[in-house]
Amino acid sequence: MQVPHLKTALVGPMAEVERRILDNATRIERWFRLEWQEHTPPFYSSVDLRNSGFKIAPVDTNLYPGGFNNLSREMLPLAVQAAQAAIEKYCADARSLLLIPENHTRNLFYLQNVARLQGILRQTGLEVRLGSLNPEITAPTDFSLPDGSVLTVEPLVRNGDRLGLAGFDPCAILLNNDLSAGIPAVLRGLGSQVLLPPLHAGWAVRRKSNHFRAYDQVVAKFAAEIGIDPWLINPYFGVCGSINFHERTGEECLKGNVESIIPRIRAKYAEYGITEEPFVIVKADAGTYGMGIMSVTSPEEVVGLNRKQRNKMSVVKEGLEVSEVIIQEGVHTIEKVGGASAEPVVYMIDRFVVGSFYRVNTLRSATENLNAPGAHFEPLGIDAAGATPDPEDDPATAHNRFYTYGVISRLAALAASYELEQTASAAG
Repeated sequence: MQVPHLKTALVGPMAEVERRILDNATRIERWFRLEWQEHTPPFYSSVDLRNSGFKIAPVDTNLYPGGFNNLSREMLPLAVQAAQAAIEKYCADARSLLLIPENHTRNLFYLQNVARLQGILRQTGLEVRLGSLNPEITAPTDFSLPDGSVLTVEPLVRNGDRLGLAGFDPCAILLNNDLSAGIPAVLRGLGSQVLLPPLHAGWAVRRKSNHFRAYDQVVAKFAAEIGIDPWLINPYFGVCGSINFHERTGEECLKGNVESIIPRIRAKYAEYGITEEPFVIVKADAGTYGMGIMSVTSPEEVVGLNRKQRNKMSVVKEGLEVSEVIIQEGVHTIEKVGGASAEPVVYMIDRFVVGSFYRVNTLRSATENLNAPGAHFEPLGIDAAGATPDPEDDPATAHNRFYTYGVISRLAALAASYELEQTASAAG
């Protein structure tokens, strides 16, 4: 597998941070081991990273990853091994698992993700069947995939406090549906089954701002452990509630946050001799699929948005109105694949990194959201994503770079575990 070209002429202090991580790899692994003894990782997660050359940070953490089909086949044995370890925590003698996907069954790329995920789970020794929350699925329904395989999705059957399919009563239920449209009644009160992730991990409850508050806590501990400035791996952020883009309410809150965050970024840039222009990303505090996002360089840009901008920002997945936003420090990307802006996306099952790929967008710049029309994916082979670090080698070599990416992604997954502990009562 060809590893996409990495731009390695780094600027500013980033190379020193990577060197610090490599030099402290043994200490870092012990630190993670102790943390995981106290905190339960999400069943699975994916982390969008940005590497500016002087800073590397997660900008989004997804607890219902939908791109397993973008991982290199070379990485699948790692995914199977990690899934086996994860399942054993919840159902040591499990024989069956119900996988509940998203409702958008016309998206063949997503269905290929479901097929890949089902295949990984089956290789752990589980019978895995698919049950749908979609009311239009009233009988077993087949979906043909481009590779000639067929996915069969069945209607859910609720019996007391258990959920399954006709003739299928699973030990565990794995959601690959992020509950953007709300928590359906059929998923509530499943007292005798394990539901993964928990209901409060879905966007009906979850907020990105809660995740990054938890990430603040994690990074403060980690940075003290290895002696780095937390800012180098952590974006500043603020939050605005009671936003209505159509009615233009909440603009003053947006403006105030931009006025607060950009000078803080500029001060850090001055501290490290960075000459780039600071910017922030304004995005919905709940939701995914790259919807409801704008890049901003000055407070004036969030006041008096035109109709097209307001329409873009006001609605996310499932047509849900945006009423809360997070204002997050923007992180440039220096990564390029085929001359186009790129960002690594790291996939985890339990506490293990199981693969990664580049999200590449030929239509977007280094300061824009790449999860948008024009994006495609480049899988990373085991020679990069699966390699162990070598402190004697250059930090910018592929295996060392991806060790660093794995460390940052595990910090994000650990933050997700903190976050879920702190919001455990929120789903009701």
